[in-house]
Amino acid sequence: MGEITKLGLATTGKESLRTVVPMSILKHFKLEAGDQLEWDFEARNNEMVIVVKPIKNSNGKTGVSEPQNLSKP
Repeated sequence: MGEITKLGLATTGKESLRTVVPMSILKHFKLEAGDQLEWDFEARNNEMVIVVKPIKNSNGKTGVSEPQNLSKP
């Protein structure tokens, strides 16, 4: 059996939930705060299987976009 995490409310009054990504997964995929994950699900043998994939950017880094200059001239 894998690691167990608990769901909590993402925002009060909303329907979405959040969970914690286990440290073993963070280390394996070298994930950091702000990285992006793609969530999908599929049915296998009468069970719902959730598939989570780190999103790779053109710079090869997982989920971290290129820095953007948001200051106005």
